[in-house]
Amino acid sequence: MKLFLKGDRCYTDKCAIERRNYPPGQHGQGRRRKVSEYAVQLREKQRLKRMYGLMESQFRRYFEMAEVSRDITGEVLLTLLERRLDNMVYRMGMATSRSEARQLIRHRHFSVNGRRVDIPSFLTKVGDQIVVRERSREKDVFKRAIEISQRRGVPEWLELDATSFAGKVKRLPAREELTTPINERLVVELYSK
Repeated sequence: MKLFLKGDRCYTDKCAIERRNYPPGQHGQGRRRKVSEYAVQLREKQRLKRMYGLMESQFRRYFEMAEVSRDITGEVLLTLLERRLDNMVYRMGMATSRSEARQLIRHRHFSVNGRRVDIPSFLTKVGDQIVVRERSREKDVFKRAIEISQRRGVPEWLELDATSFAGKVKRLPAREELTTPINERLVVELYSK
């Protein structure tokens, strides 16, 4: 399944899934065995972790935060993951992939509400203003990413001003607006065991 980890490359014919849609190795194209329920749940969790670029301990912490809330645990988990700064930068179109967004944040190219932030896991809130710092705006990385985002589009819960390299979190996304091909119920079942 495409996770769009390579940015713009995943939209072309060079994507690895388009070229070879089977597991690697000698037995990759052979017949498949029946997959257990646990394996399906684990695969879904691993897919979600890799999509957002998290380690196991980080992901478990987000799950525990979601579990404590009174709302539906799976939806809260996805909302928490969407609130991460690296994801917001990617969704706004200031980076072509989440990993590129993470690197740009670590290199101190962004400020949130006027404060320089270099932590990709920073949780944004409604009304936060995410801006590319003044010195970084001339870089080709941002110009190329904004150009690509014009084609891809910005989600409704975010607002992007491409001329001033600024974005704003208008509201938190609802589950119906998240187009990630994830069944969060399986992740909740896995951690609830």
